[in-house]
Amino acid sequence: MPKLKTKSGAKKRFKLTASGRIKAGQAGKRHGMIKRSNKQIRQLRGTDTLEKSDEKIVRKFMPYAR
Repeated sequence: MPKLKTKSGAKKRFKLTASGRIKAGQAGKRHGMIKRSNKQIRQLRGTDTLEKSDEKIVRKFMPYAR
């Protein structure tokens, strides 16, 4: 059986947690910070886990992620 391709963009952007969920950086902090509240900017720090529906898509991109 041939090896499966991994999306190189996905392996750079996503990591797996110990419980098997997928961690990703927060969206919405690249530009336009003036129009966002300070509370929103604070809450968008760090990483977040993906929703179940998004996880299914990302898992197809990374077939060897355990």
